[in-house]
Amino acid sequence: MVYREGNTIVVKGAVTIRNVVELMRQGVAYIEDNDAGSHLQIDLHQISEVDSTAISMLFEWFRAANNKGCELEVTHMPASLESLVQLYDVTDIVTPGAGR
Repeated sequence: MVYREGNTIVVKGAVTIRNVVELMRQGVAYIEDNDAGSHLQIDLHQISEVDSTAISMLFEWFRAANNKGCELEVTHMPASLESLVQLYDVTDIVTPGAGR
């Protein structure tokens, strides 16, 4: 599930191949609803399970934000996702706390 609290997009539950397309779509919709130049946080503290598709979801959200002219900041990345980010060597793209 993806929901919005102010300028924060919160991801809750599992992010796996079973549901990533829907989560990706929901996040993109929230990003596209913002004004150019806005700053959004992606809060991942409620994620319960991830697989490598979570990285693809974040890439798509960063792409949507770039197209919209918004800045994204990832917060509370779970250790399991951080390990995947390091494994795939994409820390320069998806780093907790770093604005884009």
